[in-house]
Amino acid sequence: MNLTDDLLLRYSRHILLPEVGVAGQTRISDARVLIVGAGGLGCPVALYLGAAGVGQLLLADGDTVDLTNLQRQIAHTTAAIGLNKADSLARSVRAINPEIGVRAIPEALAGAALRDAVAAVDLVVDASDNFATRHAVNRACVHAGKPLVSGAAIGFSGQLAVFDSACAGSPCYHCLFPELAAGEPEMRCAEAGVFAPLVGVIGAMQAMEALKYLAHAGEPMVGKLLLWDGLLTQARVLKVPCDPACPVCGQAACQAG
Repeated sequence: MNLTDDLLLRYSRHILLPEVGVAGQTRISDARVLIVGAGGLGCPVALYLGAAGVGQLLLADGDTVDLTNLQRQIAHTTAAIGLNKADSLARSVRAINPEIGVRAIPEALAGAALRDAVAAVDLVVDASDNFATRHAVNRACVHAGKPLVSGAAIGFSGQLAVFDSACAGSPCYHCLFPELAAGEPEMRCAEAGVFAPLVGVIGAMQAMEALKYLAHAGEPMVGKLLLWDGLLTQARVLKVPCDPACPVCGQAACQAG
């Protein structure tokens, strides 16, 4: 993509960064990203990626906006109550940056539709809120060889990780959270609550990791898990090994590392 004078001005604060520059911004503007989930995490991710100029954003969510969402899902307004979340989020992103392409997918992606959507993009951001979706997205990303930026938030606690099967020795989501464990009861925001700014913190970090990856800036968090404690304002970063017995990414990835 050729950056016009207006686009150079719009993205000038990125271009001034030596780690990004014109080349990095061009990579961002040429990129296609799928965001699975248009709720608490998906809202800040999409707003930041859209403002930063990601060329094509696909936003997928089958849920509708309700009053309880408005405490933290910052892209949705009171007027959007009852609307599909992907449609509402797409509208907010377009209002910030009409220079990019934004497509809403008003459904919960699964099966062939999920695999096709993952295969069509350069990077996937998992902003969903349940284990079943996270594992399905992970399988699709491993199958297609696409990088995955994963985030989660509940109460005052958040998690962030990046998985990339193209990197030697990189684990996948299943290596970190085996699907058998996912069969155990899981807490949802409706049951446990979530501190409003927490999803903004984790979502912003997901957007940062995605943009770093696209711009070839810095070092992505591949093979690491960030644990954020909002009550203590503390972060821990743990190394995540590849599981040689993982049924999703298999032994080859671990042996390559």
